[in-house]
Amino acid sequence: MKLKTILLPLTVLSVLAGCDATSTSVLTTSEQSSVRIAATTGAIDVLGEVWVDNWFSLYVNGQYLTEDSVPITTERSFNAERFNFKADYPMTFAIEFRDYAQNETGLEYIGTNRQQMGDGGAIFQFTNSANRKLIAASNSSVKCYVVQTAPIDTSCASEANPVANSGSCAQVTSQIPENWTDPDFDDSRWENAIEHAEQSVRPKDGYDAVKWRSEAKLIWSSDLVRDNIMLCRIKVTQ
Repeated sequence: MKLKTILLPLTVLSVLAGCDATSTSVLTTSEQSSVRIAATTGAIDVLGEVWVDNWFSLYVNGQYLTEDSVPITTERSFNAERFNFKADYPMTFAIEFRDYAQNETGLEYIGTNRQQMGDGGAIFQFTNSANRKLIAASNSSVKCYVVQTAPIDTSCASEANPVANSGSCAQVTSQIPENWTDPDFDDSRWENAIEHAEQSVRPKDGYDAVKWRSEAKLIWSSDLVRDNIMLCRIKVTQ
């Protein structure tokens, strides 16, 4: 089946009207900065913690909340983010994850002796700040949808002049579902996330700065290397 190709910007820019929540970027690089949090309301103060290789944007109950403070255009953007926001049950967390790719070939370090297909991986947890009760965490219960896979053949990484959307360096993309962040969106046909071992993801820079709950697992699709853009959702009622 041929899937419809869509153009996906590598950088997401957000303009927030106001902020009434706090955030600390848990980074071990010199690029430390504060991530901006959109204004939220609710009875529960939620602590969010996210680590991803390389970038994420987060929506809560259908509303944009925040994104990784290190732009996706940063080649080695390994970091964790810690932030607080207000919400009420039921809570729907919708997260876009992106692994860094220099262009639509899905490769990085193009034209150097380090040219390769990068690998992804993510982990998150949301807890009640007042009683430390876990609200939601990344594991196989999360539903995910792959938006972009590249290259279609691993031989692309060995090409002297890899050309995006050509031959082994072609990509497969899927249409981003309309209203995928909404609480009532039907994600029943999405795949369950795949849990991956630390030895496979090799998390670094900020990962160890967070005390992860046992329920929080490193996740991605079944293909850590070629699946570069994913949408993931989890809904909790209490």
